[in-house]
Amino acid sequence: MFAEAQSDPTLAKEAYEAQEARLRVALLKAQYRQLQQADRSLLVVVAGIDGAGKGATINLLNEWMDPRHIQTLAFGPPEPDERARPPLWRYWNELPAKGRTGIVFGSWYAPLLREAARKKPRQRHIESQVAAVRRFEAVLAAEGVQLVKLWYHLSARAQAERARRLLASPETAWQVTRADRKVQKKYDRLCDAGRLVIGLTDGAHAPWVVIPSADDRLRTIRTGEAVLQTLQRRGPARVPHAFAEAASRRASGHSPDRLAHVDYEARLDKDDYESVLGLLQGRLAQAARSDAFAQRSLVLVFEGQDAAGKGGTIRRVTHALDARQFDISPISAPAPHELARPYLWRFWRRLPRQGRIAIFDRSWYGRVLVERVEGLAAPAQWRRAYTEINDFESQLAGHGAIVLKFWLAITPDVQLQRFRERQQSPFKHFKITPDDWRNRKKWHEYAAAANDMLARTDTPQAPWHVVSSNDKRYARVQVLRHIVAALEDAL
Repeated sequence: MFAEAQSDPTLAKEAYEAQEARLRVALLKAQYRQLQQADRSLLVVVAGIDGAGKGATINLLNEWMDPRHIQTLAFGPPEPDERARPPLWRYWNELPAKGRTGIVFGSWYAPLLREAARKKPRQRHIESQVAAVRRFEAVLAAEGVQLVKLWYHLSARAQAERARRLLASPETAWQVTRADRKVQKKYDRLCDAGRLVIGLTDGAHAPWVVIPSADDRLRTIRTGEAVLQTLQRRGPARVPHAFAEAASRRASGHSPDRLAHVDYEARLDKDDYESVLGLLQGRLAQAARSDAFAQRSLVLVFEGQDAAGKGGTIRRVTHALDARQFDISPISAPAPHELARPYLWRFWRRLPRQGRIAIFDRSWYGRVLVERVEGLAAPAQWRRAYTEINDFESQLAGHGAIVLKFWLAITPDVQLQRFRERQQSPFKHFKITPDDWRNRKKWHEYAAAANDMLARTDTPQAPWHVVSSNDKRYARVQVLRHIVAALEDAL
């Protein structure tokens, strides 16, 4: 894997100058074509042996291309705000829009490479991190992100010589970091770690390219060629078979009709409602303000038929909370800047840090509900989404988030009654839209999509609670019961 790079090959000055002119023109053309088509973005992941000239090469690449359309994303040790969210949050947060290029230093490979380079690597940690990286890159590739991962490599002798050369001049000595100086002591371990990680995470949709780095000219040309080849690659990404098969399994078969077995006759009289509501709100307030909750977060998802009472239920939940502690995200059709990035991007950006609560009035489930029924997402997209969503929620729960999802269920006759009431009320007239009436005509299609969603995304770490909402008082109390029970149990 590293044989060529460790032989420290070189490129003659004449050959470099001839290739440089061609590459610069080709890269600019490919970059502008990418901007014009705006159907995909490019991520260039930079890794390799410290002291191999990665930074200098990327700086030169910015000179060759139009730097206005390149984002250099440099990640160091996680900041407190980043540690308070799942590890991949900071990478999702910075994804470039379609048409643009992102160059990533300190990527999601950093923890994996550190683990692999330990004197005694922990196999379970490596396996879990590799699996997480593979899933992440598969989602990005399927959503139109092109990936190329560059591993900069050179022999131990060449690395030491380069460091000595840079240190000899005050003008270049700053380029030698503390990590560069430590390479010699653990060079073999770093090589072994690189071989392991590359072997486990190389794929057609996210390939690794080893860049020989002892010679500045050859390093630059190989980098330009790798980026150009990726920009010129057309056609759909080949998502790993295991990922596609999991999506296919979850999207096939007949789902049980959970909505048909809801007790729509459940009621709660006003006196009982007032007393129980106050008690549950008090318990919720106590749990959310506890010291234990400062190390957790709460994610609440509300879905259901139109006019099922999501807004009123959310207000009864937030009545018990400090307004400084929660954020409500009403989810509607994505804006252009959201459409320019992977589907889950806008939801990753809204995740709460520890000690806070995120409430979603509709959510990422739009892909398998409205987008599926209305034909806004291709079948391959919404079928794949079940797997992507389960992985997303698993990451939230794995980082300490308490994830609860509510489907507020009503019958068609109750929905019709509420629609008519909204039309007649000056305070509720704004709530009824032509889309509500149009969606009502597809009641059965939406019910089938909802039953598929419930069957394929109801997991122990992110459970669905289907709540009868023909009686709003009953629904509000049931939702609060589930939230309080989950919080008290977790804390």
